[in-house]
Amino acid sequence: MSTDELTGVQALERKHPGLPLAPGKVERREFEYIRHGTRTFIVNRDVVTGQIVAPSCGPSRTATDFRDHIARTVATDPGATRWHFVVDNLNTHQSEALVRLVAADMGLDTDLGETGKRGILASQASRAAFLRDPAHRIVFHYTPTHSSWLNQVEIWLGSLVRELLRRGSFTSTADLQAQALAFIAYYNRTMAKPFRWTYQGKALMA
Repeated sequence: MSTDELTGVQALERKHPGLPLAPGKVERREFEYIRHGTRTFIVNRDVVTGQIVAPSCGPSRTATDFRDHIARTVATDPGATRWHFVVDNLNTHQSEALVRLVAADMGLDTDLGETGKRGILASQASRAAFLRDPAHRIVFHYTPTHSSWLNQVEIWLGSLVRELLRRGSFTSTADLQAQALAFIAYYNRTMAKPFRWTYQGKALMA
C-alpha cells in the first residue's frame, strides 16, 4: 500500500452557478464562494492493482487518526500474511499509537518502554526501526527525506485534486466527503490500473 494524507481540503460552495461552454468561450466559474470547513483524507493505493483501498476522511490528522486508518485497512483482509505500507517520514507515521497497534497485531508480550525515555518508544528513530522490522506482519517503508514523490499515492492525490476538488462545489463537509468517496468508487470501477514508472534513475543535469 502506498499511503499518504491530503489535509485541509476545503468544502467550498460557489455562490452562483457557473456559465456553461459556448462557441468561442470557455466555461466560466463564479469566483465567490462560501466556506463550509475542511476535511483530511487518508488514502491507500494498492500499487499492484491501482485500487484505492479503505479511504478515511475526518476533521483531523493525528497519530490516532492514522493508527485507526491502518487498523481499518488491515481489517479489510484479516487473513493477509503481510502488509507493506510505503509512507513518508511524518511523525504520525512513527507514533507510539502505531507501535502499539503493530505489537498487538503480532501478539508481542514485551515491554515497549516509555515515550521520550526508554525502549522501543524512546524516540522517533527507535519507533521507526521497530515499525520497519520485516519480521512483523505490518511493515512500514519510509521514503528518503525530500523524496516523498517516490510514493505513488502522491500521483493519485494530484489526480483527485485536478478531477474533483479544484473545480468542485460542496454544500458541506459531508457533501465533500460523499463526492470524494463516490469519485474513488468510480475510479476503482473504471480507471484503476498500476502506474508505469518511466523515470530511469539518471542523474539530473547540472
